Formats: sequence, C-alpha cells, structure tokens
Amino acid sequence: MAREALVIVDFQNDFTPGGALPVPDGDAIADRLNELAQDPRFDLVIATRDWHPENHGSFREQGGPWPRHCVQGTEGAELHPKLDRSKIDVIIDKGQNPDTAGYSAFENPELERILREHGIEKLTVVGLATDYCVKNTALDALRRGFQVEVDTTATKGVDVQPGDSERALEELRRAGAEIAAGSAKGAV
Repeated sequence: MAREALVIVDFQNDFTPGGALPVPDGDAIADRLNELAQDPRFDLVIATRDWHPENHGSFREQGGPWPRHCVQGTEGAELHPKLDRSKIDVIIDKGQNPDTAGYSAFENPELERILREHGIEKLTVVGLATDYCVKNTALDALRRGFQVEVDTTATKGVDVQPGDSERALEELRRAGAEIAAGSAKGAV
C-alpha cells in the first residue's frame, strides 16, 4: 500500500472572507480539512503557507496582479484559526522569493525532501485556491512522479474568470491527477 500525505494548501486568513485576497466561501472547507487531517490513511499531514516578503512581485504595487496578501509575520499570513493545527505534522512556507509567483508549494525544496524522507508516494492536495496554488502544487507533484488526488470537497477557487476552477480541475485530470468527486455543494 502506497504511503500517503495530505497537503493542505494555503488555508490562511488572507484567503478567507475578511482577508486581503478572499476566496469566496474559502472558510467553508475548514471542517472537511480537519476531517481529512484526522484520516488514518495519511502518513503525513502538511500545511503550506504563502509567506511573502513586503516587496513580493505578485503585489499590485510591484506590478503584479494581486493585492498585498500573506506578508510574512502578519495575521493574514497565519493559518486559519479553524484549522486544527494539532493534526499538522509540517508547515511549508512558499512564495518567499520576490521574483517567483509562489503558486506551487514545490518552489520550496523542503517539501519534496520531506515527502521523499517519509517514503510518500501519493498526495491528496486540498485547500485554496483550486485555480492557482492547489493546481500548481498538484501539477508539480505529478511532474515529480507522485500520484495525486484532488479532493474537491476540500478545495475552493477564486475564479477570477468564471469557470477557472473547473478548467484547473480538467487540466489536472488530463495531467494524470485523480479528481475525487465530492458531495459538498459548490466545492471547486
């Protein structure tokens, strides 16, 4: 049986309602994330955080597409309080280089190192946002030879353009990810 890890992507205050860059209903997946984190099938539970410097290139004032968000050490960059941190084994910070998008958790080489050290073969990728950081983390995992599942009951997308999340899931499906059809209403 393959060793599995749960990767909870960017479930942070700035990406939930009231934050600097909120995903619509982003906090609605909290219970599902906690349920998955308790699932004994996972040998390792990892949470990622956008952890941007003040001058990150993705910020509008630096010429990027996004408002300032998830600045290192701010309340907005912290994991959402509804996430049960007692179930998290490792926190991986990403997006620290001002010149990279920071969309994929694999931009931090520690993620792959930790997964390999634990003999992980399969990842279930969940969190925020389906159409950006979840998608890019899952694609990079596939490129590195991991089996990947995306549980749509535990993701939400920002959908800058209507349908972005659905297109992201289709791209992941074509790349070889398993897309778990969830029962949670609107969980893309």
